[in-house]
Amino acid sequence: MEIIISILAGFLFTVGVYNILQKQLLRIAIGTGLISHGAHLFILTMGKLKNGQPPIIQEGITEYTDPLPQALILTSIVISFGVTSVILVLAYRTINENKTDNIEELRGNDND
Repeated sequence: MEIIISILAGFLFTVGVYNILQKQLLRIAIGTGLISHGAHLFILTMGKLKNGQPPIIQEGITEYTDPLPQALILTSIVISFGVTSVILVLAYRTINENKTDNIEELRGNDND
């Protein structure tokens, strides 16, 4: 199961990097979101995806699930939501001010 999730995380990283390298601001924002989702899956995979009892220490329970990966993923989700919202607001403001979302046009190439 870890292999499938690792491949999926790698695919999300690949598509995210491809989108970040594009010239449109919306694709860059989508790319950052995809990379953050890939990071969430990667953190989950590093927790070894084992099944067990809830992480409550009781008498007689020897197999329980490690709660640390889930806590890290929840923190990562909150941080990626904040980063994505800031990027979307900056892209929206840039598009409204400059009437374009193309990075090459925003640079103002004087080579023409």
